[in-house]
Amino acid sequence: MIRALLFDFGQTLVDSAEGFRAAEKEAERAVFEFLGDVSWEDFLDAYRRLRKELHGRSNFSRQDLFRGVCQSAGREPETERLVQWENRYWERVRAATRLFPETLAVLSALRPKYRLGMITNTQGQRPSVMHRLREVPALPDFFEVIVVAGEAGVPPKPDPLPFRACLERMGLRPEEAAYVGDDWRIDVLGARGAGMRAIWLRHESVRRNWPDVDADAPVITRLDALLSVDRLLK
Repeated sequence: MIRALLFDFGQTLVDSAEGFRAAEKEAERAVFEFLGDVSWEDFLDAYRRLRKELHGRSNFSRQDLFRGVCQSAGREPETERLVQWENRYWERVRAATRLFPETLAVLSALRPKYRLGMITNTQGQRPSVMHRLREVPALPDFFEVIVVAGEAGVPPKPDPLPFRACLERMGLRPEEAAYVGDDWRIDVLGARGAGMRAIWLRHESVRRNWPDVDADAPVITRLDALLSVDRLLK
């Protein structure tokens, strides 16, 4: 019996897709202009290859990405420049972060029936800063437990430890909770690795190349579908 629903944050409860696109374009241009003596095509190839490699290791630090791209071109940017690029990146993302239209109504309807928790990965900024959840003050009160994975010695998702930490703090067994997230590898496979059921949200308003996988998990396109979660997971 499902007693609790646990959620991812970005692209699950809030939409930051346009912010990420704008932030990436601005960051690419800033780093490219700093390098100065590489072709745009070679630069983009290195940038996107390293970004994919870091994301595959659940490393979301923009400083690591920017430094690595510069080093691949034989340049070593000063720390102040890296911090400036990274801060500007997350300012762009935060400025364009919006709740999905149905988020608050769905959470309000679920809370009387289910215990609610959140497990979200850190943004990867150094020194550590408060997660951008702070920019959405209407959300935290809905959740009994919020785990920011990737901080305080807790590894980032899809490692099973943050999922288990949330369950332990809520006094739940894995089979008593389902996890809702937008990322197949990080959220769906991560939750399964901790013994939980998973629901894959591919929100209809998000423009994205979803991975081509045999999704043997419930797939929803709006959060409203969670109002019939028992039917989804039967």
